Amino acid sequence: MADMNHHPDGHPASHGHGHGHEDSDEYEDGNAMAGPLSEIFAVDLTSAHGRCANCGITEPVARLRVYTRAPGLVGRCPHCAHVTLRMTRSPDNAWLDMSGTTTLRIPLTTT
Repeated sequence: MADMNHHPDGHPASHGHGHGHEDSDEYEDGNAMAGPLSEIFAVDLTSAHGRCANCGITEPVARLRVYTRAPGLVGRCPHCAHVTLRMTRSPDNAWLDMSGTTTLRIPLTTT
């Protein structure tokens, strides 16, 4: 499992208010997590609404800024850059850290 206390670039994780995010602004939107998350969950989580534990704003997972240059995926709030979701996997297991998300509202039906 990836060390959840360090950023993908190996630097210690910041527990501040949006400071210390990845050195580069190169990221993808939260849809980059659609495939990996679909391997774990039976519903499409990119349309789920997560509330950031840092700033309290609720947005769809698809709006996250996802950094992929790591042993896993790092999803950051598009408003304050707080890490809201981390995912990594091995051939036999997947780890999902959602400690930066206070709630996740998952739609069970599509309209």
